[in-house]
Amino acid sequence: MATYETMSFHLETERLILRPWADSDAAELRALRAERGEGTSTLEYTRALIAQLIAATETTGIALLPIQRRVEGDFIGYCGLIIGRSTLEEPEIAYELFQRVHGHGYATEAARAVLDAAAATGRERLGATVDAANTPSFRVLEKLGFERHRVSMEEKGEVVWLTRPLP
Repeated sequence: MATYETMSFHLETERLILRPWADSDAAELRALRAERGEGTSTLEYTRALIAQLIAATETTGIALLPIQRRVEGDFIGYCGLIIGRSTLEEPEIAYELFQRVHGHGYATEAARAVLDAAAATGRERLGATVDAANTPSFRVLEKLGFERHRVSMEEKGEVVWLTRPLP
């Protein structure tokens, strides 16, 4: 099995900072997850989720990172690499942002920084899985050079699998 460098857990772009999770992110993460329309989890559950994300980062060397805007300093979502439906050798890029910040290019900007961080680990390819109805996510992934690979049916509906080679 190939060994990879650890991903950088602090990424900066012109407008954004991606950084490690803090317990203080729990309320914002809880609100972001509630926007999905699947109900609101408890603060305790959300803190446990953050602890799981931190633990996963320590064992895998890849991370899902909170995104905060540089000027405003506010938490607007997260972006990073996960194993998800994939493998540690070819992880998935994942992102979710508050609806109030959609349409400003933040997801693309954050994901571009994560792509560069993924390439620096020595990996050769990344994947992504997207609900077939999630048009904004497809736009982000297309801007980043991801191509459709296949479609699968899951409990919640059709899922599109995309891949992208890394430089």
